[in-house]
Amino acid sequence: YTGYRDRPVEERQMRFQTACREGHTEVAFIATGTNLQLMFSPCSNGYSEGCDFNKEQGKVHIKSCFIMNGVCVRWRGWLDIERLDGVGCLEYDEERAQIEDAILREQLERYQQRLRDFDEKQRLYRSQHERHAEVEARKKQSELSPDRAGSASN
Repeated sequence: YTGYRDRPVEERQMRFQTACREGHTEVAFIATGTNLQLMFSPCSNGYSEGCDFNKEQGKVHIKSCFIMNGVCVRWRGWLDIERLDGVGCLEYDEERAQIEDAILREQLERYQQRLRDFDEKQRLYRSQHERHAEVEARKKQSELSPDRAGSASN
């Protein structure tokens, strides 16, 4: 747990447990210097899908899903309530990855459809503009033409 490093241990322990019950906490992988802000569903009665104070005495078990560097991952581990350290790992989250992939494909399809619609509108506009220009050109040509029908002769 990396929160409130400048505070006394007892206060840090209290803040850690409170944050877990609210559905968030900060952890670090000390060996790599990787800091993570974990978010999960808040606890009620000491348990939620993402946070479990009841599974093991003196520990809180946490699961948190998020996207890290474009990859869907799940942080899974436990932290000792007194020592404020523990064990955790990052796992590839196949199920979330499939959901995110489907969402991305849907967004791309909507974007491509918008481009097709825009191209079609542009094509129609150009076509109408060209037809209008042709009509105007014919009008001018007929006005300037010396052998207009209805011209006066001697």
